[in-house]
Amino acid sequence: MINRLILCFTLLFSTTYGIKAINVKDCGAIGDGKHIDSPAINSAIEKAALTGDTVIVPAGTFMCYSLHLHSNITLRLERGAVIKAAPVTKTDGYDEAEPNDSKYQDFGHSHWHNSLIWGEDLHDVTIEGEGLIDGTGVLSRGAARHAKMKRQANKALAMRDCRRVTVRGISFLECGHFAMLLTGVDDLLIEDVTADTNRDGFDIDCCERVVIRNCKVNTLNDDAIVLKCSYALGWPKPTEDVLIENCHVSGYDIGSFLNGTLLTTVEKAPDGDGPTGRIKLGTESNGGFRRIKIKDCTFTHCRGLALETVDGAMMEDVDVSNIYMKDICNSPIYIRVGNRMRAPKGFHPSDARNIRISNVCAEDVDSRYACLIAGTEHHPVRDVRIDSLRVRFRGGLTLDDVTHQRGCNPFFFSERRPVTQRGEKNYPEPSAHGIQPAWGFSISHAEGIRITDSKLESLAFDERPTLYMNGTDNISFVNSLYINDGVTKQFP
Repeated sequence: MINRLILCFTLLFSTTYGIKAINVKDCGAIGDGKHIDSPAINSAIEKAALTGDTVIVPAGTFMCYSLHLHSNITLRLERGAVIKAAPVTKTDGYDEAEPNDSKYQDFGHSHWHNSLIWGEDLHDVTIEGEGLIDGTGVLSRGAARHAKMKRQANKALAMRDCRRVTVRGISFLECGHFAMLLTGVDDLLIEDVTADTNRDGFDIDCCERVVIRNCKVNTLNDDAIVLKCSYALGWPKPTEDVLIENCHVSGYDIGSFLNGTLLTTVEKAPDGDGPTGRIKLGTESNGGFRRIKIKDCTFTHCRGLALETVDGAMMEDVDVSNIYMKDICNSPIYIRVGNRMRAPKGFHPSDARNIRISNVCAEDVDSRYACLIAGTEHHPVRDVRIDSLRVRFRGGLTLDDVTHQRGCNPFFFSERRPVTQRGEKNYPEPSAHGIQPAWGFSISHAEGIRITDSKLESLAFDERPTLYMNGTDNISFVNSLYINDGVTKQFP
């Protein structure tokens, strides 16, 4: 009776507001959490594509293999609707990964078909509602490329070469390698979306004209909201004209964000560092980052802001403002130009310039890695202005912590020797630089860096100096203070 009332309401709503709707149950879907409903839902999507209808997924659990998006459709998950990734069996599974070169980026970034929901070369697609996409126990955290992993999926939603795409209101749970991998998707809106997943949250790769607004992304083991510009399309397409605003990122235990418990029992991500979370540019970085704006966002129990270009991209015109961070396990601000160069032979080197960061407040911050800006000898980080930065480090380190450290995070290096700055060809991460020789700012191979109206504090006495510079030019501090164990001084 309840389901019939819901269906009647849906039809009434559709008629009243002029929305044509196809309920997936009218196409044979059951929604009992046992029956495989992907054929019925795919049938509904195909019918809707012919007429521009909305596909309604009502309350229920719909077990699915790969769902195929089409142009000119809206897929609406009503409250209580769950699209659940179905287990792979001897006879049933997901679409296999399509052929594509993975030479310059990870396998997972190079394929879209091996997903729970996917679309390619589409336009005018909306996925919305109050329902859940659930990959728990099924969607793979790995590459799904070996023979024993055939027919498995490692993404919840993947789209390539699409235009005018909206994802609004829905939630994601434990979605494997990516909750969303969106590559070459232009005119993209992601709004009011929640993700609580076991690796990356939103991967926005080679996309133009993007708005990510009012989203909450919890990713203990990988990045939360990450912009990339890889070579996965076969050419260096930039990611540009992006706005990320009023979003929250975190690294609580998997699943504990959606259920509201906010657990912190897992202390480290698989790379050996603390919980990941965060907003990041990189690591895949071929096409360029241009005109990126990040504003009014919060970070809790995770890593700090990371702006990285290491594979030949120009990173420029980045504007970050009004950020609040708490319980941060590495650098609150990490700007990195590297020389990893996963790119075609002869590709131009990485560069970064014109970065503006203002009104950032970070509390309860790990002291090991400082605010870290690192370029390379021939390609320094250029033209960075940081205004109104407030950071409260935990402090308490000694000079011996720097000189006696045994190498770096073994995930990034095998060497076992003291380091402060090294590894421009390696994976960029604050811990890859080792414990820094200063607790406030560590700046290497950079020029034109200006810090104004800022205050850094070490809550427990730290033996290291406040500032370390190497290979720098035109570095200035204006009206900026530092406090070490209650003693206040002016930056030089």
